[in-house]
Parts: sequence; C-alpha cells; structure tokens
Amino acid sequence: MEKRHRFSAWYILIGIWIVLIVQNIIFSMTQTQVIPYSEFLRLLKEDRITEVSVRSNQIQGKMKSQDHSGGDVLFRTIKVDPEISDLLDEHGVKFRGEIESTFLRNLFSWLFPIMMWIGIWYLVMKRMSGQQPGFMTLGRNRAKIYMEDEVNVTFEDVAGVDEAKQELVEITDFLESPERFTQLGGKIPRGILLVGPPGTGKTLLARAVAGESRVPFFSMSGSEFVEMFVGLGASRVRDLFVQAKEKAPCIIFIDELDALGKVRGFGGPVGGHDEREQTLNQLLVEMDGFDPSVGVILMAATNRPEILDPALLRPGRFDRHVLVDRPDKAGRKAILKVHLKNITCEENLDTDVIAGMTPGMVGADLANIVNEAALLAVRKNRDRVTMQEFGEAVERVVAGLEKKNRLINPEERRIVAHHEMGHAVIARALPGTDPVRKISIIPRGIAALGYTMQVPTEDRFLMKKSELLNKICTLLGGRAAEEIVFSDISTGAHNDLARSTDIARSMVREYGMSSKVGQVCFAREKQGQFLDLMQGRAQEYSEATARLIDAEVREIIDGQYRRALKILTGNRPVLDSGAVLLLDKEKIEGAELEALMDRVTSAG
Repeated sequence: MEKRHRFSAWYILIGIWIVLIVQNIIFSMTQTQVIPYSEFLRLLKEDRITEVSVRSNQIQGKMKSQDHSGGDVLFRTIKVDPEISDLLDEHGVKFRGEIESTFLRNLFSWLFPIMMWIGIWYLVMKRMSGQQPGFMTLGRNRAKIYMEDEVNVTFEDVAGVDEAKQELVEITDFLESPERFTQLGGKIPRGILLVGPPGTGKTLLARAVAGESRVPFFSMSGSEFVEMFVGLGASRVRDLFVQAKEKAPCIIFIDELDALGKVRGFGGPVGGHDEREQTLNQLLVEMDGFDPSVGVILMAATNRPEILDPALLRPGRFDRHVLVDRPDKAGRKAILKVHLKNITCEENLDTDVIAGMTPGMVGADLANIVNEAALLAVRKNRDRVTMQEFGEAVERVVAGLEKKNRLINPEERRIVAHHEMGHAVIARALPGTDPVRKISIIPRGIAALGYTMQVPTEDRFLMKKSELLNKICTLLGGRAAEEIVFSDISTGAHNDLARSTDIARSMVREYGMSSKVGQVCFAREKQGQFLDLMQGRAQEYSEATARLIDAEVREIIDGQYRRALKILTGNRPVLDSGAVLLLDKEKIEGAELEALMDRVTSAG
C-alpha cells in the first residue's frame, strides 16, 4: 500500500526560523566591516570616527568613508589593552583583536528552549492520545493489525468447543472461496457475536478463524474506542473500517463489545455516556454501510450479552450468535491434551481423572492448572510432572494457596476439624451427593481455615429438588457439628450460610419448588433485571408475597439444619473419630474417610 505523507504546519515554522537565522548571519557579515584595532586608532587620530559603542571587549560604531562621499560606514573591532596598544603603536606594529566565535553558543541558546518546549508538548500530546504518534492521529484507530503470516493459531489449537468451531468453519470457507456462496445468491453474515463466560476461548477462536483463512486480523477492545474527547470514538470506527476495506479480505475483531455496545439512553445526564453512544451509533452505521461480499468479516466477543443494545443484535448486524460455553468432561480432556503438549509429564498420565476433578472450569482455568502443576514439579526438583502435582494444582486453584505458617490455637483447630468432618459425614450419609475427595484443616486462601472437596462423578445439567435439599443439608453440616460437639457456634459457617441461602432462595423464587408459593417464577430475566434497574422499576410482586418467600426460604434452611443435626447425632462416633484423625494428619483422602466410616460403623 502506498504511504501517504501528511502535511504539518511545523514544517512552515521551522523553515521560517531557519531563513531568519541565515539572513541575520549574512546581513551582519556583509554590512559591517571588521577592522584591526590599530586601524581604529589611526582613524580616531584622523577624526574619521563619528560614533562608537564601547563594550567590554568590542567596539562598534560609524566611520567616514574613504571616498569622502559623506556617508558613514559601520565598523567593528576588538578592543585591546591600552598599554599594549601604545607600546605596539610606538614601534609601528600593526595589531588587531580577535573576535571569539560565539555562533554555536548563540545557536544553542536559541535551539535549546525551543526544542525543550517541543519535547514537552510532544510528550503531553502522546500521553493524551493514548501513546499515538501525535495530535493529528488521535482520531485514527488503535487496532493491532496481524498480517496473514503473523497469525499462527489454527483450529487445531482450539479444543473443547467443537460446536462453536463448526459454526465458524463456514466463515473460513467464505473467506477462501466467496464465489461458492454468492453464486446461489447467499450472503455471509455481516457480524458474528461470540457469547460465553470468561476464559472459554472466544478470542482464541477469532484468531483461529483468521489463521485458517490466512487473512489479516484487526484486533481491538471495545474500551479503546471511547476516550475523553467527544467524537474520537466515532472517528476511530470510521478509520477502522476504511483500513479494513483496503486490506480485504480480512477479519475485524472487537473484544469486550459490552464496553462499547451497552443499551443506549441510560447513564445519566453527565458522565461521558454521550461519547459512547456516538461511537455505538457510528458502529451501527458502518455495519449497515459495508458490503460483506468485499470480504470484511466483523467478529465480536462478550460475556454480558444481556446488556447489549438491541440494535446491535438485530439481523443484518450481529446476526449470528455463537455460544462458546463451558466445556464438558470430554471437552476438558481435549483442552488438557492441548496444553500438556507444552510440558514434560509422566507417561500414561490419566487426563480423564484430571478432567473429572475440574467440573465447571473453562479453558483458561485448565491452562492455569497445567502451568501450576509444572511449577510445583520444578519446585520439587522433579524431571517430569506427575499426577500428584496436578492434584495439588487443582486444590490450589479451587481453594487457594496453603497457609501452613498461619498459627491457629488448639481450640480453633478442634472447631475446624469437627466443622469439616460435619460436612464430610453428611455428604457420605445422604444419597445422590458428590463423593468426598479430600478433607483438610490447613488454612488456604484469604479466610478459609479448612475445606472439604467434593468431586462429581459426571457433568450435571439438571438438579432435582431432593438433590438441592441434600446440598443445603451438607453445607449446614459444619454448623450443626459445632453445635453438637461444643454446644456453641462460630463464625466459620459464614460462607456455608450464604451459599445455602442462595440455593433456597432460588428454589422458591425461580424453580417453583415451594408448595406455598406455588409454580411461579419471581426472578426476572437478566436483561429485564438490567433494564428495570436502570429505569427504577419496583419488583413485580407484593409485600405479602415477599414475606411469604422469606418465610419459605427460612423454613427450608431450618428444616435442613434440623436434618443435619439428626444425621450427625446418629453418627457421633464417626464424627469424633474423624476429627481426631484429621487433627493428627491435617489431611484425609476420600478412601481413608470411607475406610474410617466402615470401621467405626462395623465396630458399633
């Protein structure tokens, strides 16, 4: 592409400044005669000097011309010490003074202040423009442009999202051979919106499309369009599409689209939302104006589609929505195999077990676990990563870093041990609960003094009412164990109470699992919640219904707490024996817990 040079007013200012300096030098050299000091003394004796200006080491003035035309001539000479000049004059020696050259010093005294101010102005404008080259480029887009030979990501590097990949294969086919689609009158979607939780690989998928198609890739975040100066965002949108059309076929990718495309009309009379709305309006106009047949594909990613402006989501703009969801167990296994290629691990590593230990995790979480396992192996001076490091890495990501140096007094350790065993005993006693994998009383993270890890045997997408009640009962098992053993309760159940209350409230308000409230959903959709919050609407049920919901939530919690007390009272020997073992070993594996419960039960 031909380079375009932009004209700057600085070129004129610098040119005028140089001309003035040169003119001043030439004028001073041609109009003023430089004469020796002895010549000055002779002219002075002949009364030909008419006017002088005496300085510390220089004399300037006017003298009569030699042709007696009556005109005066400018002269300049260097003043010499009078005593030496008298002595030299007596001996008839012609002498003169030498003018010290101050051209470079004077030039520096001119240049330094000017260049200093230019430098300060440049740095200020560079900072204000977000590291752009200058003020004139503030309105240009700041997208990172990757040429076709710079995008090294392909679909082989993306795993666990097979359905999303299948949706995007059609885009790569269009960029490679658009005539296949246009010969039947078909049109490729103008915009593809990747929707999914954070860390599921939306950006990686977009780069893979560009890598497979071997086309340039424009990458930019939605927040980079909006600046403090009104109109800059719209200008950057225009410039982005102009550059994209010049490099077509190509892909434009806007990450975190929700930073730019929120619902218009909300945000208050002040606060800078006008600039964001202007930028969004310009994006909508550009999406309407460009022809997808030229080979420009617009892709975007967001994890908050409920707050996007409806005008963005209508057909003709982002008319294809691709869900990039959390991977299932098979997907997690495929993702782990991709990341395991980069580390040295033991042979026959069972990725199926690791995938089963990480339910609900996304690709970014799994990449972090693989990296943590490699770091743990290096810390232990091992030459390869084993299953033990992966287990520790999962615990570290899920529960936090172990705080072995945190001092806990013996009484608190007894409370924590019985609290965690209360969770484990109830989880073991209730049917359909996730099996307990590990119990620990080593403090982890910020506030956790212990934890009980339960690992599901399979991915679940539906939960029955009985299973939700069992989950609440398991969460309340720690508080129940404290009351049974110590006849008192502590603050250690804070997180358990919050989670159990959330489950119970969802059962009543969303799932219709309360006989008194009925088969009614009182929780609005996410988009409705956002719009209603911005508009200040009240909730759509009465105060009497709100009191009934609160009463039902409390009834569920109280009922499951009484159930936990009953189960632990009937298994008191297991609770006490397990707490003693936990105080001794600090960690108990799931197999040890099973053996302990079987032994105590058979002995009883």
